[in-house]
Amino acid sequence: MKLRIEKEVAALQQMPTGQLCERYAELFGEPTRTRNRTYLVRKIAWKLQALAEGDLSDRARRRAEELARGEELRVMPPKSTEAAHPAAVVMHEVISTDPRLPSPGTAIVREYKGQKLQVLVLADGFEFEGERYKSLSAVAKKITGSHVNGYRFFGLEGKQ
Repeated sequence: MKLRIEKEVAALQQMPTGQLCERYAELFGEPTRTRNRTYLVRKIAWKLQALAEGDLSDRARRRAEELARGEELRVMPPKSTEAAHPAAVVMHEVISTDPRLPSPGTAIVREYKGQKLQVLVLADGFEFEGERYKSLSAVAKKITGSHVNGYRFFGLEGKQ
C-alpha cells in the first residue's frame, strides 16, 4: 500500500498543473482556486495518504467540529462576494526616537572639501540646499555622489 502511494506522489511531480487541478477536483470534490504546483502536489499527496492510511479519528473530527462551533469544516475559507469594508485608518505623528539625531530645527554643520555644509533637521526628514530628504544617507549621497552612511558622514555615529 505504501509503495503505491509513493509511486502516485512521484507521478504527481511529473504532472502538468492542469492535470493536478483535475486530480485535486477528483479527490476533494471541488475545484481548486490555485494553480501553485507545490501546493497542489502537497494537498493531493496528503489526501492520497489520508485515504490509504485513514483520516482523522472520529474523536478528533468531533473535537475539530466543536472548536469550529458547528461551522462546516473547510481547508480554505470561501471567497467573499461582498467587498470588504476598509478599517478606519488612524494617523499618528511619527516622532524620531533615534538618539543620534538632534531635535528638529537643529542644524548639522560639517566641512567637506573646503565647503561648509549645513543640514537642517526636520520632524519628518532633513533639508539641504532647499531640498528635502528622508534620510541623512540621502543627503550624504547628494554631497559625495556615492552611498555613504549619513550618521558616519556627519559625525553622529557614536552619539547615544
